[in-house]
Amino acid sequence: MRLLFVLRKLIPWLLLLIVAGLAWRFLLMPVKNFLNPAGEPAVEVTHNTVLTKIEAMGKLELVRYNFKDVVEYKKEVSRFLPDSKVALIVGGEAVGCIDLQKLQESDLQFIGDSVLHVSLPAPEICYYRVDHTQSKVFGKENTYFQDADLVDEGYKYAEENVKQAALSSGILQQTSVNAEKILKPMLENMTGRRVYLMPRETMAAPPVPKKR
Repeated sequence: MRLLFVLRKLIPWLLLLIVAGLAWRFLLMPVKNFLNPAGEPAVEVTHNTVLTKIEAMGKLELVRYNFKDVVEYKKEVSRFLPDSKVALIVGGEAVGCIDLQKLQESDLQFIGDSVLHVSLPAPEICYYRVDHTQSKVFGKENTYFQDADLVDEGYKYAEENVKQAALSSGILQQTSVNAEKILKPMLENMTGRRVYLMPRETMAAPPVPKKR
């Protein structure tokens, strides 16, 4: 008898829930479909982009050196524990360029109607970096839960080595050679003159004699 009494109390609530569900299905859903025919939730995105800095770009990139290196980075932790070590395969690149923003009016010498002498700024390395898409970790030993720090230190060491390797491989000299190949015909077409490129000569100030 008690079970029948409980069911008699619950039946009205169950009927109410069923009626509410049917009302949502047949009355409110058509309104929703009318407001959003595609059936997808409406998304609103607000942008507030702020320009923070404008930089003039005057560096003419003339050569890129790509490197592949195997780096074993070892770090002493304690005299009582074995050294930590990570091994990396590192891909890197260095780019040589000439900064044309450093050109001055005195660097251009027009001789007659047919010759132009251009004193170029010294070649430089625009940037050097590790290409993480071409790099990976292939070994770890005794990292003592400091894997991320050791790998980061190893990559920083490898990045600096990319710069030194580029300098040792003659990237600055190759930049000067490529400047001759690229800039010379371009300037000749622009000016209609025979163009001679030369490195800018920098004269050091004479030493100041010591006072006696």
